Amino acid sequence: MIRCIEKGVVLWFTGLPASGKTTVARLVAERLKASGYRVELLDGDWVRRTINVGAGFSREERWRHLLRVAWIARLLGRNGVIVLCSFVSPYRGVRGEIRRIVSEEVPFLEIWVKCGLRECMRRDPKGLYRRALKGEITHMTGLGDPYEPPEAPDLILDSEVWSPEFNARLVLDYLARRFGIDA
Repeated sequence: MIRCIEKGVVLWFTGLPASGKTTVARLVAERLKASGYRVELLDGDWVRRTINVGAGFSREERWRHLLRVAWIARLLGRNGVIVLCSFVSPYRGVRGEIRRIVSEEVPFLEIWVKCGLRECMRRDPKGLYRRALKGEITHMTGLGDPYEPPEAPDLILDSEVWSPEFNARLVLDYLARRFGIDA
């Protein structure tokens, strides 16, 4: 049974590469879908392979890339879809612009998946940090490019302390309390 909601919500997961953003977002998406909600997961890797092929990693290119995603998320959300966006989105300014774009029509939640650089580098599932340290990748967030932590996120998930399953439960509980979305 599909559970239609009049207006969706956009959950924007931000954090360093390898912090666990997509892992938690996938778990949340699975649980919401199993409960009958319409859900879309927009992940940075997938968007760069499909919708925004050739997007670069300079500050300006990231800004444009993320604003495109914000408009897509807004469109989906206003049509009753719960949208989970998993993007490093390293700059406060662009996250503020994303919030402005989305929240004109749809509730927006900024979720910081907090994890220290050392732990992200230890995890490094794609080998990005290793390649950046060898000079093969430029503009690597956390090394050659800054990550500006959110100043007032709606939710903080500490992925060094809590498991992905626990963090997903925190998100689902928040959705239930704030929007009556139960899963």
